[in-house]
This record gives sequence, structure tokens and C-alpha cells, in this order.
Amino acid sequence: MITAANDMKTNNGTNIHKGSCHCGAVSFEVAGALPPPDACHCIDCRKFSGHFFVSTNVPRAALTIEGADNLTWFRSSEKVQRGFCSQCGSSLFWDPIEKDWTAIAMGAFDLPTDTGLEIHVWVADKGDYYDIADGLPQNQQ
Repeated sequence: MITAANDMKTNNGTNIHKGSCHCGAVSFEVAGALPPPDACHCIDCRKFSGHFFVSTNVPRAALTIEGADNLTWFRSSEKVQRGFCSQCGSSLFWDPIEKDWTAIAMGAFDLPTDTGLEIHVWVADKGDYYDIADGLPQNQQ
């Protein structure tokens, strides 16, 4: 049963959230509800996304990626790799290598996502060209 363009339910009632890069060469599905996203303002996320990076952390077992041959991984540190589409350049994934979850860019999801921003992190590193005035919690790191 389809309840919206993005929010499908499997025959066992689990939500499926879909998304893709800008050109569609990489697409993905997440089984289950999406955890509340965070907005990371660190220098690495700002360089990767062009602004701050808003993502949700999902268990790797819940994530299915199609077009993985069009996905390029950049190892931004010993502990993290960042995934983007090699065709259109869309920033898609933040992957802590030794963890059992992957962060997915909220902007890559088809709507509705059925979630809302929970917190801002690394605000000590935020750009000087904007203010954070939404009233959500802010962690300096």
C-alpha cells in the first residue's frame, strides 16, 4: 500500500523512505522510521555540503543502496568516509567506518520524511554568514 510518493509500507507494516542524488544515478531506501536529524556545522561538513550538513543516522541493516557503482567515497579522516554521487556530485552519506550506522543527507530524501530537526552540533565552527535562531539545542562540538 502506498501512502505517499515516498512513504511506502511493506506487507509487514514497516515504513520505507526513499531518496536519491540529484541525477538519480544513486538511489536508496531506508526501512523503518527515520530518527530525528541533526545539523552539523563543523568545517568538514560545511566543506562537504556547501553549508551545514543535516542528516539522520540509520542502521546499516536498514539501508539499501542502488547504483552503488556511481557512489564515490572520500575518506575524510581515519574514522569517517563521506559518500557522494560521482555523476552529479550530490553529497549523500556520512559513514563512521567502525560503527553500525550511516548518516544520510536529509535533502536527498523524497518527501515526506515524517521527522524534524532535533539539534545543532559543532556550532562553534559554524559559518559567520548566518545565525541559528530556531530555538533548538546547540552543542558547541
